[in-house]
Amino acid sequence: MNKFKLLSTLLLIGSFSFAQKENYNVNKFKQLNEELATPNVYRTGGGAPGSAYYQNKADYKMDIQLDDAKQKITGHETITYKNDSPDQLEYLWIQLDQNRRANSSDSYKIRTGTMEDVSLRSLVRMENDDLFDGGFKITEVKDANQKDLKYVINKTMMRIDLAKPLQPGESYSFNIGWWYNINDRAKIGGRSGYEFFEDQGTYLYTIAQFFPRMCVYNDVTGWQNKQFLGSGEFTLPFGDYEVHLTVPSNHVVAATGELQNIDKVLNAEQKERFAKAKKEENTPVFIITEKEAIKNEKSTAKGTKTWIYKAENVRDFGWASSKKFIWDAMIVKQETKDVLAMSYYPKEGNPLWEKYSTKAVAQTLRTYSKHTFDYPYPVAISVHTDKIGMEYPMICFNGGRPEADGTYSERTKYGMIGVIIHEVGHNYFPMIVNSDERQWTWMDEGLNTFLQFLTEKEWDKNYPSRRGPAYLITDYMGGDKQFISPIMTNSESIWQFGPNAYGKPATALNILRETVMGRELFDYAFKTYATRWMFKHPTPADFFRTMEDASAIDLDWFWRGWFYTTDHVDVALTDMKYFKLSTKNPTIENPIIKNEKDAIFNNDVTTVQNKSVPKSYIERDPTLVDFYNKYDEFEVTEKDKKKYQKFISSLTDQEKTLINKDQNFYELSFENLGGLVMPMILEFEFTDGTKELQRIPAEIWAVDNYNISKIFIFKKEVKSVVMDPFLETADTDTYNNSWPRNPKPSRFELFKETHKSSNPMQEQGE
Repeated sequence: MNKFKLLSTLLLIGSFSFAQKENYNVNKFKQLNEELATPNVYRTGGGAPGSAYYQNKADYKMDIQLDDAKQKITGHETITYKNDSPDQLEYLWIQLDQNRRANSSDSYKIRTGTMEDVSLRSLVRMENDDLFDGGFKITEVKDANQKDLKYVINKTMMRIDLAKPLQPGESYSFNIGWWYNINDRAKIGGRSGYEFFEDQGTYLYTIAQFFPRMCVYNDVTGWQNKQFLGSGEFTLPFGDYEVHLTVPSNHVVAATGELQNIDKVLNAEQKERFAKAKKEENTPVFIITEKEAIKNEKSTAKGTKTWIYKAENVRDFGWASSKKFIWDAMIVKQETKDVLAMSYYPKEGNPLWEKYSTKAVAQTLRTYSKHTFDYPYPVAISVHTDKIGMEYPMICFNGGRPEADGTYSERTKYGMIGVIIHEVGHNYFPMIVNSDERQWTWMDEGLNTFLQFLTEKEWDKNYPSRRGPAYLITDYMGGDKQFISPIMTNSESIWQFGPNAYGKPATALNILRETVMGRELFDYAFKTYATRWMFKHPTPADFFRTMEDASAIDLDWFWRGWFYTTDHVDVALTDMKYFKLSTKNPTIENPIIKNEKDAIFNNDVTTVQNKSVPKSYIERDPTLVDFYNKYDEFEVTEKDKKKYQKFISSLTDQEKTLINKDQNFYELSFENLGGLVMPMILEFEFTDGTKELQRIPAEIWAVDNYNISKIFIFKKEVKSVVMDPFLETADTDTYNNSWPRNPKPSRFELFKETHKSSNPMQEQGE
């Protein structure tokens, strides 16, 4: 390492100029005022609901019949809609999400692809889509007096025209009748549908989006009127539900809410077990055992049975029905109320499901509630089916199935636990903190994936989380920008849906928590957001503003970079210069300078080679020697000493102390190659083997977003510097993060080193 000497203190403390490459309009620290909606009486500038905030309510009473022979659902509902807005409503909008599966659906029309991408399997799926008679068949739309209402169906939306406008504060009740064919998920996929077990001729139904549902009317968009195309999920008002589910008599039904007619659908022993489960905190109690479920799945239904469920203040309703279900439950205690965690699963889910499912539900409630609010509902249910993860209030459908011999891979185990945590976690986002999924997938998926990561680590500190740690997002963020969207992109227009809406926002929040804000400030602000907006409809602006409002940290630069751009993190440590401060004492400095000069001269190739050649002319003729041949420019004279004393006398005591400290000065230069400004974490290693960590806020980039230099002062001499040593900023190129450079094995070599077989349990006969 070369050393350069500073000749004066003034050079060290002099001013530095930075070239500002960008004007204010594109500076990365520009505030988000133009991007966010103007605060008003509905939503404040601090991110809280305003004094005039409102939301409308939709209550449902439904009678549903499941036809197990034809895989068909028939339903009738009475909706009571309460207009709590300040506006009169001339018509009502209803969502008909099953119409996405109608043959005329826009979802099929806008599907793109090339023959190079087509597989035989995908062609079969396309053919199955075409052959399936999907979509709602509306049989009636009537008012409370059973008079026909005028309505218009526009694809996945239905407008009901009112005879007179619904005034603020008024309620309106009306009826809808319908039926539809249930989709086979193995053939055409879907968030809900049925799984057919061919060897037994039995079905397992996980049913959702099964009824015409009210749209949201609010202060942001008026009526939510975006069509359902498949990716953007659901935006729904809160309400109370009473649902009568009529199914084959040997079926067991799990659903949103609490079972109302337990005496009529469970036998005495099952009721006793159910009561016992409400007191058991540690081990799930079987309400229906595997042995009983196997016996039941071989039985023949004798008629039908109606299960009645009620749910208060929910935004949706989901249910599952099968004669194959094993059912277990245990209680989760909270300060405000106890919650019954339950699982329903066929024997094909064991041994994984009886071991892990309900306990994963319980752990999810504990972790999420700690970071948000106590879970407010009475139950939380995990239902097992094939290769699916989908969420509804109080109930979710989850995959993760062992091999037929009962063994399973590590990936299957952790995948199952992860999906249960994720889908149960959706109770908080968006089932309670009710964001607009049709517009902003990240507001529920990203926030939920972040909390999923925290829950996984509380489940097992060594949990192999797929999303959350910064280093796991670098390949995506540093990829081809042509195929990357900003997080703030509508759900239907996103490239790489999973990394964009799940992984990147979850990582961003984890970086905010661990690196930018710190856990204490972040956790308080995040909890503030959750409690402010529980049972309400927040927007991205409400989240951004609350996180800043509750922490006193300006995060606009962070939201802009991570959420509004496709910039990535790649900060290079481009240079490190080493300085020693001159004392100007000739007795000290002259020998140092002489040694440096002699070292250079004596190591010069010509000097070294000339040691073996004959004497020079001046060596042979001494008469050529004069004053300059004898003069030693480094000899300390009395004049030099007086000059030094004069210099010392001109200094303050603090300046004298600084000069004599014998400190080491390092000028480090950095270049922002990826465009995303971030805090810098620097680990200095000294020649004595010790280390020091320095954390520098992102505002170091505030004047020049791309090139900066900074001086560091140490008592010890630096051996090396590593930037982002804990891989916490999602830097896509760690090779340029060290000085001197530190080569690392390629990713291919690392893959070879860590490769594991897929199912060691099976291979070893465990």
